[in-house]
Amino acid sequence: MGIQMVSTDKPAVPAQDGRAAERPAASAKRQIPSFLVIGVLSTLFYLGLYVVARQLVDPQAANLIALAVSAVANTAANRRFTFGITGSEGALRHQLQGAVAFLIGLGLSSGVLALLDVAAPDASKLVEVGGLVVANGLATVVRFLLMKVWVFKD
Repeated sequence: MGIQMVSTDKPAVPAQDGRAAERPAASAKRQIPSFLVIGVLSTLFYLGLYVVARQLVDPQAANLIALAVSAVANTAANRRFTFGITGSEGALRHQLQGAVAFLIGLGLSSGVLALLDVAAPDASKLVEVGGLVVANGLATVVRFLLMKVWVFKD
């Protein structure tokens, strides 16, 4: 009969043939590469949104818009592909918990933009984007740890 797919965030149940059903991407060895791919794609999406929004609004507003949109997509993708959780059960709770990681990322990226505004008020958009890449890198480490130990704990 094989492996059953588990459609909730609850522990896996035995398959009908008695073998334990493996929860996809359950180990850090499998989670980290998936998380990194999703992180790179999310960062590119975020930066693209930021550059577009920056044409219309100030840096802080563009950051908020881009980060909010990309954070929802990032949490959904990590939920499915990194932590192997399918189905809608728990999805809203996971997004709300993911909002904590979003707020940390927002604090870091907003801080970088505020620092640039003081230290280099005439900084180019390219410098802004560079600063946001650094802030996003730090936020990524925090996001993985939060998702691993709190949001999608095994």
